[in-house]
Amino acid sequence: MRDILPVLNGWYTAGTPFGLATVVSTSRSAPRDPGAAMAVGPDDEVVGSVSGGCVEGAVFELAQEVVASGEARLETFGYSDEDAFAVGLTCGGEITLLVRPVTAALDPAFGEIAESVAAGRPVTVATVTDGPAPRGATLAVWPDRVAGTLGSTGLDVAVTADARGELALGATGLRHYGPHGERREDAVTVFLHSFAPPPRMLVFGAIDYAAAVARIGAFLGYRVTVCDARPVFATPKRFPQGVEVVVDWPHRYLDGTATDERTVICVLTHDPKFDVPLLEVALRRPAAYIGAMGSRRTHDDRMKRLTESGLTEDEVSRLRSPVGLDLGARTPEEVAVSVAAEIVALRWGGSGAPLTATAGAIHPPS
Repeated sequence: MRDILPVLNGWYTAGTPFGLATVVSTSRSAPRDPGAAMAVGPDDEVVGSVSGGCVEGAVFELAQEVVASGEARLETFGYSDEDAFAVGLTCGGEITLLVRPVTAALDPAFGEIAESVAAGRPVTVATVTDGPAPRGATLAVWPDRVAGTLGSTGLDVAVTADARGELALGATGLRHYGPHGERREDAVTVFLHSFAPPPRMLVFGAIDYAAAVARIGAFLGYRVTVCDARPVFATPKRFPQGVEVVVDWPHRYLDGTATDERTVICVLTHDPKFDVPLLEVALRRPAAYIGAMGSRRTHDDRMKRLTESGLTEDEVSRLRSPVGLDLGARTPEEVAVSVAAEIVALRWGGSGAPLTATAGAIHPPS
């Protein structure tokens, strides 16, 4: 959704109605996660994807139908053993889509939502998918205000509280309520879609490997910052466009920089005078991933120094060192793939093993 919002906002600003299909729930080996979206706009232009191609043809027709009728629909697609040629998912999973028309009259806050996402301001969009409340009704929830309604004051109040909690976690998913927001009922189903600012990737050490890691980090959707104390190396021209480059001592910069449970920290300096003070700070603060480059010998020396500095066993155990998965990587680009693979595996609980050596669902529940 984040990727296609600029196009959608252009249609919306021009006053052109469009059909928006959003994945609201999945099961088994579904190809896309909740929040994935596809839209059909003027002249039958299509942007986005909800299944990687399996059901897009059927969704295209549904989007046209909801624009014509002005009414949202909830549809589920799965694999049919009885008719392998029916419209469905060949992977054997199941996805449920909310397909709704978007116009200024039906969704007056859509433009504000798109602007907030583009500016990196956090917002959660709550949309009714099922129940006695109006299907497709939306409530936009920012940390300090709301816009829209789901049909009742009690429901709006309950959903607003939950939406702000989900926004703090960057979480997206379904919630259930009573008609007036009752917590112990499930008559109304609401999809909470959180647009938190992109997670940060902090890369320390302005070397060739850092340029490759920064490039793949940006590709994965991180807001990337490269920091090095040496101004001759920490220059923007050595790094991809859009990557922030900071000249400062790494530990001092990190000490003054906010991190959270989504932040990735890559220490590529492999020099004790830089990386040990830096890791002392990093291992005591929230982060999703903390990795450090170096040989086995460098790793052993680093661990000894960190233990002597007073870090606890639990704190030191958070360090991924030597950094990356064992891919046999040699070039900076290959090493960057190795690091990115470890970050993704840690994020989703993957084993890092070849899929040919594993069994069960390829995309287990996140």
